[in-house]
Amino acid sequence: MKKKLIVIGGGAAGYFAAINAAELNSDLEVVILEGSNKVLQKVKVSGGGRCNVTHACFVPKDLTEFYPRGQKELLGPFHQFMTGDTMEWFENRGVPLKIEDDNRIFPESNSSQSIIDCFVESAINAGVVLKTSTRVDSIEKKDEQFIVKANEGEFVADFVLIAAGSNTKVWNLIEGLGHKIQQPVPSLFTFNIKDERLKDIPGISVPKASVKILNSKLAEQGPLLITHWGLSGPGILKLSAWGALELFKKNYQFEIEVNWISKTTNAVLDFLKLQKKNNGKKQVILRSVFEDVSKRLWFKLVAAAKISETTQWAQLSNKQLEDLANQLTKSTFKVSGKSTFKDEFVTAGGVDLKEINFKRFESKIHKNLFFAGEVLNIDAVTGGFNFQNAWTGGWIVANSLLD
Repeated sequence: MKKKLIVIGGGAAGYFAAINAAELNSDLEVVILEGSNKVLQKVKVSGGGRCNVTHACFVPKDLTEFYPRGQKELLGPFHQFMTGDTMEWFENRGVPLKIEDDNRIFPESNSSQSIIDCFVESAINAGVVLKTSTRVDSIEKKDEQFIVKANEGEFVADFVLIAAGSNTKVWNLIEGLGHKIQQPVPSLFTFNIKDERLKDIPGISVPKASVKILNSKLAEQGPLLITHWGLSGPGILKLSAWGALELFKKNYQFEIEVNWISKTTNAVLDFLKLQKKNNGKKQVILRSVFEDVSKRLWFKLVAAAKISETTQWAQLSNKQLEDLANQLTKSTFKVSGKSTFKDEFVTAGGVDLKEINFKRFESKIHKNLFFAGEVLNIDAVTGGFNFQNAWTGGWIVANSLLD
């Protein structure tokens, strides 16, 4: 008689585990219970609809550095299934991948549908049963098996994998099994800022900014994007991930300091004095003297330094030069709230990592109960890292069922 694996949640980690489990063990019946009537919707919108599959970081220790939560726990698992393994897995199934200049990895098709089609086809070929619109109401351990009750009936399983992502109802079910849930808070979000310096210039970006949160140790570097509501871009998103818990406690009310060009204030001041000496008769406002600062942003920063549109370089006082240097390297902004990063909602929080055996991604409380993906208290910065956690966890769970 075949044993049965019930996968709760039809997301990235759930599909990956289900497919591999069914392919590795023909004597295993695999069923995915998906609460929605559509499958893999988070995969569909990820990476702006292109699906950022993983990241071109091929050293396990280096890869863990991108995980604010789960860094220590993922080191061993990454030695078992890594980014290169992910690439091979998809390419063996007819989905060629490409590495972009920023080391993010996407399907060559530039469409997340390629990943979805791969999963659906692989699941069908492996004999995985998918039940959509099936919402789980309770999970009970009875002797050596699990009783999973859902709106579509009752399922008896030998193994259960919970891979339902950031789902409050599922977290409640997990707590009912005796596991502790770390309070979920948002990660990967943009900063809401109302400031004249950012007004009317959405879409402007700078490639090498530095941002720090005042009165904290939080600081990051990376591209910055001015939006209609404030600031976004990789530099901000990384900061939001590493600061998820601290910023939640601040109720998303805090101040940041932006260095638009990642140069020291003294170095910038010396450079501005040189401009005054060499371009005395030219108007300051006419041209940005830093290639990474666009003309429109330059105009805003010059105005913030109280330099008029007609002022020539030679007319600048030492105070004005210092103010302009400070605007370029120490612009202070008040953040009043956050906005979710596009349609990609990531949380910090989930199943307490101390309760998981990461050699198998198995519960330390209940044998044959597994967890993978974002349901765990693991999250990463943007760039394909959250998906890699899902692939690694799903692969290890599938292989653990062979023991």
